[in-house]
This record gives sequence, structure tokens and C-alpha cells, in this order.
Amino acid sequence: MAITLPDLLADPALGLVAEGAARPPAQPIQWVAVTELEDPRPFLNGAEVVLTTGVRLKTGAAQRAFVRRAHEAGALAIGFGVGLTHRRIPAAVLAEADAVGLAAFSVPYEVPFIAIGKKVADALSAAQYAGLEELLEGHAVLASALLGAGGLAALLGELTRMLGTDVALFQYGTRIADARRTGARRPPAASPRAAAADRAAGAADADASGADSDDAASPVPTTWHRVPIATGLKDRCTLAIAEPYAHAAVVDYAQSLISVELTNQARNRTGARTATGQLLEDVVRGTLAGPEAAARLASSGIDTTARHGMLIVDVASGQRRSLRTLPLPYGWDGVSAGVVDERLVLVLPAPASHDPAPLDPAELSRYLHGAGLTARIGVGGAYAQPTGLRWSYFEAREALQRGQAVNRADRLSLTSLLMSSADVPLADLAAETLRPLEDFDEAHGAGLVTTLQRYLDLDGSVAAVAADLALHRNTIRYRLQQVVTLTGYDAAVTADRVHLYLALRVRALG
Repeated sequence: MAITLPDLLADPALGLVAEGAARPPAQPIQWVAVTELEDPRPFLNGAEVVLTTGVRLKTGAAQRAFVRRAHEAGALAIGFGVGLTHRRIPAAVLAEADAVGLAAFSVPYEVPFIAIGKKVADALSAAQYAGLEELLEGHAVLASALLGAGGLAALLGELTRMLGTDVALFQYGTRIADARRTGARRPPAASPRAAAADRAAGAADADASGADSDDAASPVPTTWHRVPIATGLKDRCTLAIAEPYAHAAVVDYAQSLISVELTNQARNRTGARTATGQLLEDVVRGTLAGPEAAARLASSGIDTTARHGMLIVDVASGQRRSLRTLPLPYGWDGVSAGVVDERLVLVLPAPASHDPAPLDPAELSRYLHGAGLTARIGVGGAYAQPTGLRWSYFEAREALQRGQAVNRADRLSLTSLLMSSADVPLADLAAETLRPLEDFDEAHGAGLVTTLQRYLDLDGSVAAVAADLALHRNTIRYRLQQVVTLTGYDAAVTADRVHLYLALRVRALG
């Protein structure tokens, strides 16, 4: 531990004598500066003990100026060597030291200044060595915690203990882990989903204001000092340390460990989602079915004897790479996830009747938007068996076309039923039916496909389509007649209307 002025004055081997009214400060001494200059300021950094014999301080004015200048430079005290130039500390020195609040002490003639310097240097060296020992021990403790069963949460717990303050880890705009001091008051208990929503809201407020707040349920707001964590991703990852915070070297090492761990987690998610995605794609395409599909899915943690539903996350084309590494929010970690057709597909177990907080797609949507992703979610129904997963997938994919943040599928959708059958050539049906209309529109700009789509959406009302497209009713009738001429299907006939509706739905799904 670094030495203080009271420690120095208490050393009987030095025989230093405190003089003047100023109380010796308890601040650690950073160095000892020996000088005979009238103005020592250029050679002082602050927190030093200034030693002098006053050989050039002949007058009271010079003596007072010397004290003021030492005080301005941040010196902790003046040690005056007596018995050489001055028999005792000059009165002007003591008076000025008292006036500015600077401690002063006399150094006996037989005590060399170097003895005081060595005492301080030895203390500084011992403190530095102890600090290095403590830092290395801290490195070992943090690494052991991370590599143990507790993982990242255990590391944050140890870091909290070392710093004596709360810490939290934020990624993609929301808190993903935290640790609090022993005995610190935690927010009132809440459901995992509600707690996650509170954390996301608090993090969003923090990013907007720059003054980070703790959870909304917390009785005492927390101001965070944020330290960036490099992961190679655009995840805005930060280690947050509750104020007041003074820099500690162990935090630098914690940054490195967390960076490596999160990077490894992202790499593992990429591999797992690629493998799961391939499995789900085989099931959806119908190339893997029956008992073999059930066994393969069970090995990936999906028990097809129970009901599961598919949830598809689609984001803007420039953001799709992030779906391979994006961590799921709190409470969703155990959900099977894979990437199919550049979309994130989640397999959710059907909620039990007694589950007080089932997984909510709206919560996932808030998380995705908080992470800066332009996301849409399609939710399929919950069914058992691999065939049920296929049906749920096509339901969710169809629901995506509605364009809302969260889109729930219509139950028993005829389109989904047909699309879940690999034996029904829907893509060929759509292309054969609509290609004449698309070719005619491209050549003449006639808007036949748009008119047909609005006609079906508006329940076959020519008046409603005319108002919607700002056209005359006769124009709409003429276009519908062209549809009949080009395709052979009449949208006014029920069977033909179903055929055209299915073709347009398949076309919209790509």
C-alpha cells in the first residue's frame, strides 16, 4: 500500500517533525521532489512531498512565493531541511503554508533527503507489486469463473465482487446478463417475460438519453459507466458498471474475456442454426418424413409427439446475415432455431395451460426492433408430428405476407394445407395461370394482375375496385374480361375464383 504523510511523520527512524497548523493529508504520496529552485512548478505533477533546504530562499517574500507555487502545483507538503541554511523553518514559510492549507515539516540535519525518497519509493514499489499480484489473481478468478459451469453469469458475479458495484452486460440494445452486490436490493419479482421487457425498455431509454437507467421496476435508478465490448458484430455490446466507478485494471481483462466468450457464442449459434435449419428444411420440403424425421427432430430437442408451432422471422435483405448470430432474448434461449431460406425459424412448444407466462411473439418483435432490425414475424399454429411442423411452417410463411410486425396465420388455411403437400405443383399452377397476365402487363402496362388482386381482396365488388384504383367501373369490367380472355378463368365464377386466388397467393409467397 502506498505511504501517506502521517505514515512518514510517524516513522521514528526519520525523526521528521510536523510544524504549522495545516493537518497532514491522508492522500498517498506519489513521489518525493528535491529542489532548491525558487519556482518548482515546472517539475511537479501533483501529490508530491517537496523537500528543500531553502538555500535560495533568502527573503520572506521569496519564501512565501515558494510555498504558494508548490501549493499551486498540487504538492501535498513541504519538508524543510534545517541546520544547513536555516536553523529552523522560516516563519514566513510556516505562515504562508498555514494560509494556503499546505502541511509543513522539518527534516533534521542528520537525515538525508534520499532516506525519505527511498522510504516513499519502497512503499510505491510494494504497492505496485501487490497490485500486480492482485490483478493476476483477479485474472485467474475471472477466467476460472468463465470456464466453469456458471459461464458468463459467474464471471460477472466475480467482477461485481471485485469492484464492489453492480455490473451488467448489454447487447443489441437490451440487457442480456447482470450481477449485483451481495445484499443489494433487487427489483420486485416479475415473470421472466415481463422482466425482459422491462430490461429492453430501460436499455432503449438509456440509448436515447445517454443517462442509463436501471430496470423500470428497480427502486433506485442506476447510472452506468459503459465500456465497449468488441465482438466483430454490429451489436452495440457494452459492459456497464454502476457509478461511481474508478478505472480498475481488472476491467480491461474482463472486457477481453467477455469479447472472446460472446464471439464464441455467436460462432456456435451460426453452426447450430445452420444444422437445425438444414434439418427443418428437409422436413418442410418433404424429403425427410415419418419415423426418421421424428427421430432426427428428437435428437435436436424437438419432441414431435407434443404440439409445436413454427415462428418465422424475416428482416430486411441487408440484415439477414445477423439472423445467424443474433442471440434470442431472455426466456427464449431453449427454443430450437434454424435458418431456412435466409429467415430465422423458431420451433416453439405449445404453451401448457398452467404456464403463467408463455413465450410471446410480440416480445420477440420488440426485442428485434430494439436491436435495430426491420423485422416481421409470421406465426403458425401448433401441431404434433413432423407433418404438423410442415403445415405450421407454411401457415407462418403465408402469414408473413400481411406485412405487420407480428402476423398470426388463419387456422386451417386451405393455402397452407396445399402448400404443405409436396405433391401439389402450386408453383407450376401459379406460373401457368398468371404468366399471360404478367406478359400482357409488361407489354402494355394494363394493370391486369393488380386489378384481379384488388377484385378478389374486395370480395368481387367492381364499384369498390373502381374507387380503390380511382378508375371508371367500365374500365374494371374491361380488364376483368381481358383476364378471362388471356387465362380462361373467370373471377366471377366460384371455382375459377378459387383457382385465381390460390395462384396469386403462391405468387406472393415467391
